[in-house]
Amino acid sequence: MPSDITEPAAEESDESLMLRYAGGDIGAFDALYARHELAVWRYLFRSVRVQAVADDLLQDVWFAVARSAAGYTVSARFKTWLFTIAHNRLVDHFRTARQHVSIDAHGDDDEAGSVGDTLAADSGFGPLRQLESREQATALIAAVERLPLEQREAFLLQAEAGMRVEDIAAATGVSFETAKSRLRYARNSLRQQLQEFA
Repeated sequence: MPSDITEPAAEESDESLMLRYAGGDIGAFDALYARHELAVWRYLFRSVRVQAVADDLLQDVWFAVARSAAGYTVSARFKTWLFTIAHNRLVDHFRTARQHVSIDAHGDDDEAGSVGDTLAADSGFGPLRQLESREQATALIAAVERLPLEQREAFLLQAEAGMRVEDIAAATGVSFETAKSRLRYARNSLRQQLQEFA
């Protein structure tokens, strides 16, 4: 039996949700935010390595989405458009930032463990397996940090945002071949740096 109820936001495309938001549907914005908040935040955090800065940049990104809603047209995938905004906020941040803090540096009020601890498996395995997992996570973070900025950015857009090469190229303003090359070099470098864990 056909239903008169509109399609649930969980099944609706990002582009359709953004167009609904542009038309005044606040619930559509909430659905987009719920879908993409974590991926955008992780991309920003892995890039700036400071939680407070990533939080501020995330807020800037979503404010930009809200400000741009009225003029939004479907010219690319929403995710590509969203991560292009995030990329541009990062570029602006790096142009003005003077200090860079390690990804494992925390303020005095931070009760959570290091990112290495967060990435480590929280499973039923014993302490030795958890220690190995934490060491692997820490090694991965360090290896990603050692990548040149352009390679790290391409890698994080794929790993954290799940973006395709063509979307990475569009988000960063480079050709498809350049984005593909940056990803290849990043993967090769990470593979070499992490071969002891293979």
